[in-house]
Amino acid sequence: MRPPRTRYFNTTGPCGPQHHYMLPPAQRLPQARVLIEMDRYFVLHAPRQTGKTTMLRTLASELTAEGDVAALMFSCERAKSAGDDYAAAETILLKSLREAAGRSGWPKKLLPPDPWPEAPAGTRFGSALSEWCRRSPRRVVLLLDEIDALQGNSMVSILSQLRDGHNARHEGQPFPASVVLCGLRDLRDYKVASGGEPGRSNPASPFNIVAESLRLGDFTADEIAELYDQHTEATGQEFTKDAVERVFELTQGQPWLVNALAHEVVFKMGVTGAVTAGQVEDAKERLIRERATHLDALVARLHEPRVKRVIEPIVAGTYPGTDAAFDDDASYVHDLGLIRGTRDMEIANPIYREVLLRVLGDRTERFVKADPHSFVLPDGRFDLPRLLQEFVVFWREHGEVLIRQEGYHEAACQIILMAFLHRLVNGGGQLDREYAAGTKRLDVLIRWPYTGPDGERVMQREAMELKVWRAGRDDPLPDGLAQLDGYLDRLSLSTGVLVIFDRRPEAAPWKERGSFEQATTPSGRQVTVLRG
Repeated sequence: MRPPRTRYFNTTGPCGPQHHYMLPPAQRLPQARVLIEMDRYFVLHAPRQTGKTTMLRTLASELTAEGDVAALMFSCERAKSAGDDYAAAETILLKSLREAAGRSGWPKKLLPPDPWPEAPAGTRFGSALSEWCRRSPRRVVLLLDEIDALQGNSMVSILSQLRDGHNARHEGQPFPASVVLCGLRDLRDYKVASGGEPGRSNPASPFNIVAESLRLGDFTADEIAELYDQHTEATGQEFTKDAVERVFELTQGQPWLVNALAHEVVFKMGVTGAVTAGQVEDAKERLIRERATHLDALVARLHEPRVKRVIEPIVAGTYPGTDAAFDDDASYVHDLGLIRGTRDMEIANPIYREVLLRVLGDRTERFVKADPHSFVLPDGRFDLPRLLQEFVVFWREHGEVLIRQEGYHEAACQIILMAFLHRLVNGGGQLDREYAAGTKRLDVLIRWPYTGPDGERVMQREAMELKVWRAGRDDPLPDGLAQLDGYLDRLSLSTGVLVIFDRRPEAAPWKERGSFEQATTPSGRQVTVLRG
């Protein structure tokens, strides 16, 4: 008898229960099944690599197995090459649909007609679906994956045909009982593409059903534990409670990151005992350094104008736009999975937060020539005062040029200091960064492990807060001291550093930037202030 195949944490493509640890897809989005049973047309959207395709495959398989429905999932991805050529897009989609049906193992009576009926370009897709539904002994349910691949006129044509077929059902015209459009986009983009208006309700259009645009969410902390327990049951290797909690903190449940951290620890790092929070932290660093495909795909978006317009005020801590165009951009960036929501304007999780600043700071890091090892004191601690002195020298020499070159101009100071810190700290320590739109600051915690005099492992922690003095504004020192006070209180630290960058036209010449002073916070803490 063949032994059962070993399962693993999946980081590439859809999941299958025979090969991968996975949560039951239906439990992640029970509303989808209900809407299909109600013969509704709806949108299912989520960022890439969150489990959409796995969900659709499982849903189609379960529905068809029950005997009343012929549910078919197929991908629209190949139709991207057609661009605005809607006739070519129809041909590609119908070919993809037929191939998917051929792989399904269905009896011949359920398969779509061969050949498809003749019809003019721009009506072929709808005519083909009508003919299939006319012949099928079961209700047809269609699940279109990667619908975002359709471009321009091709998107308009296909969605308009689906809308017309949906409406004609009420006149006895055979057409799929339910259609699921699955991709990155939320409802508004499909409403526009199919001839509707994003802000207006039109009951006749299947794409004007705001209540039926479903978003596939991230894992909860309990679901992460449930997923990791499958590995424990299969191998005996446990993830400690602290490890699971740290995974949730770092990922906020983003499914690819949850699987990638576990895969990194178990497979790439080769950990054999119980997995600890420290090993999860190491795995996080390795993932970020390797810039895995998923992370690369996200950061490639950073210089898209729509993405930059949303991310820049988050990094800079400034207030975002308030116009309707910004709202649309924020929704787009949320659909990409880069931000947590469209109101709070925070990066979706700490791993993305760190990756974004590292990527944006790549250019600056190439200018940093100091040796990281030279900042380690004889007793093993990190020499923060010397780092600040070195940054002043660096800022005077390169700051003006780097700010001019930085695409994220409003956030340039934050990006440059973060890159400098990362270059010199990351070899032996770690940086934790906190930033969000409207906070007017960026908080940084340096964590530096070293061996104490008695041989014990000690963690040095140094807190910094970054503020920018902008034109027409008052000196941010009072606010900065109060905000730093709160940050230090949260960290239970007695002192810290406040860095104030002067971006006013009347600021001192670059060669004179970089002065230090001591200040007292509202609660009486003595802190260092660096003005750059």
